[in-house]
Amino acid sequence: MDVKDGPPDGPVLRVSQVLGPITALGPGRRLGVWVQGCPLACAGCMSRQTWDPAGGQDVSVERLVRLWSRGLADGYDGLTVSGGEPLEQPEALGALLAAADRARREADRPDADLLVYTGWEDAEVAASPRAQAVLGLADAVITGRYRAGEPTRLVWRGSANQNLIPQTPLGRRRYAPHLRRRAERPDVQVRVTEDAVHIVGVPMPGELGRLEREWAARGVTFRENTWRP
Repeated sequence: MDVKDGPPDGPVLRVSQVLGPITALGPGRRLGVWVQGCPLACAGCMSRQTWDPAGGQDVSVERLVRLWSRGLADGYDGLTVSGGEPLEQPEALGALLAAADRARREADRPDADLLVYTGWEDAEVAASPRAQAVLGLADAVITGRYRAGEPTRLVWRGSANQNLIPQTPLGRRRYAPHLRRRAERPDVQVRVTEDAVHIVGVPMPGELGRLEREWAARGVTFRENTWRP
């Protein structure tokens, strides 16, 4: 999705990519925003391209909210912010969530939810008033480091230690049925853009390698990928 912007006016978020609609990181059709920069560097992470804080590009919150408003008009069900580590940019993340909330109310779409992924553990969030305040603007959060040695089939979570936490009445209505729901198969979406193939979702262990071999058998090879050093 094109996020090229003019000179930033107001808060700016360092972003790796924006895709929509996505269907594998939360319920329904969603706008996905991957922030850039992550010091956690979880072993086995499939999104290594989002680690370097100097990567990606600066995108104004205003531009992101315009994309969100366009998605709402197209019937999107929610906004998912992942990364990277969103809490590395707390002020800009808070500005985005607050503006996204205003946009959904102005669009008469109060049913469109806001979901944030963070690698912070629950205890780390509890010890940080700023993190609590920012994440409190989301309807639901998924917390915890990715641990490759703790695979899970719980939907939208990469490892068994991660917690899905509904935070608002909307969050509880939308996410409570999924707290212990297990996926029968990997919830993975493939999106092709002008210069890349994007794998969106939470693949099971070995799934990325299987997809790579399957594509190679069809004559599709990649110069590089984001899930191996």
